[in-house]
Amino acid sequence: PLGAAGRRGQSGEGSSDRDAPGRDRPARSPRIYTRTGDSGFSSTFTGERRPKGDRIFEALGATDELSSAIGLAGEFSSEKGHTFVGQLHKVQCMLQDVGSNLATPLSSAREAHRKRTSFTEKPVLELEQWIDSYSEQLPPLRAFILPSGGRSSAALHFSRAVCRRAERCVVPLVQAGEADPNVAKYLNRLSDYLFVLARYAAMKEGKEEKIYIKPEP
Repeated sequence: PLGAAGRRGQSGEGSSDRDAPGRDRPARSPRIYTRTGDSGFSSTFTGERRPKGDRIFEALGATDELSSAIGLAGEFSSEKGHTFVGQLHKVQCMLQDVGSNLATPLSSAREAHRKRTSFTEKPVLELEQWIDSYSEQLPPLRAFILPSGGRSSAALHFSRAVCRRAERCVVPLVQAGEADPNVAKYLNRLSDYLFVLARYAAMKEGKEEKIYIKPEP
C-alpha cells in the first residue's frame, strides 16, 4: 500500500518552486516523515486509525524486523558465495506480501482490499520443497544445536528466532479472523526453513555446530 509520504510526493505538495516559471530545478524527493503518527496512531490499509500499540502493528513490526534479520543473514551468506541467497531475497519479497495482508484487517476490508492483499498457500508449499531439499543433504540431528556455525549460520539462527516471535504476533490475528491463516502457516514453515538453512550453511563452510552440553551438577 502507498503510504502518506508516497501520496504526498506524487501530488507535489510542499514544493516551493511550483510558482516559479522558467526555472529549471531538480525534482525533489518526497519527505520521509509525515507527522501523521505523532499522536500515537497509525493507519491500516483499509483506512482505520489504530493505536500504534495495536496487535496489528506489533505483527507488522515483528515482520519488518524479520526481513531485516534475513537481509543481514543474506549479506553474510553472499560473502561466502552461498547459492541460497536468491531464496532469501524471495523470502523478503514474500514478507512484504505478509505485511500487506496483516495491514488489511479482514473485519474492515472490502472485497477490493482482499483481492489486492490475499495470501495463498503456494509460498508455503515452496518452503516445504526447499526444506526437504536441504534436509536430505544434512547429517542426522542427534543433539540440541546452539546458534553457531559461522556468521552465515548464526545470522540465520537469529532470523529463525525473530521469525518465531513474528509468528507469535500473527497467530492471535489469525485466530481473531483478522488475517489469512496462510500467513501464520508461512511463518511457521519459514522458521523451519531458516533452521535447516543455518545447518546447511555451517556444513558448506566447514564450520562446527556447537551443541548443548548439560553442565555438571
